[in-house]
Amino acid sequence: MEAVTLEKYQKELIDWFRSNGNESNRKPMEDYMRNHFSFLGIKSPERKELLKRFFVEHGKPEREWIKPLVTFLYAQPERDFHYAALAMIDVHIKKLDAEWLSFLEKIIITNSWWDTVDHIAPHHVGAILLREKASIIDYPDRWIDSDNFWLQRSAILFQLKYKEKTDEKKLFTYIEAASGSKEFFVQKAIGWALREYSKTAPDEVLTFIKSTDLASLSRREGLKHLVRRGMEV
Repeated sequence: MEAVTLEKYQKELIDWFRSNGNESNRKPMEDYMRNHFSFLGIKSPERKELLKRFFVEHGKPEREWIKPLVTFLYAQPERDFHYAALAMIDVHIKKLDAEWLSFLEKIIITNSWWDTVDHIAPHHVGAILLREKASIIDYPDRWIDSDNFWLQRSAILFQLKYKEKTDEKKLFTYIEAASGSKEFFVQKAIGWALREYSKTAPDEVLTFIKSTDLASLSRREGLKHLVRRGMEV
């Protein structure tokens, strides 16, 4: 039986995706992403099913393959492969440690757009930092002051799934630091993070919003869940 090498695995994956592209979906998907990226036209449900079938036939990637595999997939022009790259990280995320954060930082600032950053920040960076909190000082603490707004967005969103494990002081400090940003994706991230955390700590979030000078977009997004709950805002 022929041994599976990284090079063979990469080729099989590329061929598998390209042979399952859907031309009728390609342009609508490119338009939705404002034509920042090319697409093969594989929608999310179909892509997940393709990967599931690929893993059955070829196995899941070895952990030592992840960095070169992700780098290879991110070098492809079609966005579908970038999504596949993140799925490769998903396979091993429970076993990845803080040493991976520098690699994830590179991925955040490569081919950057909300669709990939919003997966990496909470699902990859957030998962690692929940286990290795000491590394927060080296990454999100630095990112929030970065000139790269995707790193700022990642700092704001890495705790998005933490719920009661959220470091409230850290979240609010980051938001205050970025509250003067004119960047849409930073303002939107602030509102999203506040809205999500308001499901866990509604009173604390409401008090924070009322006492903090936030962009109207951030404030509006942050209050959505509280308004639904009928709280006086």
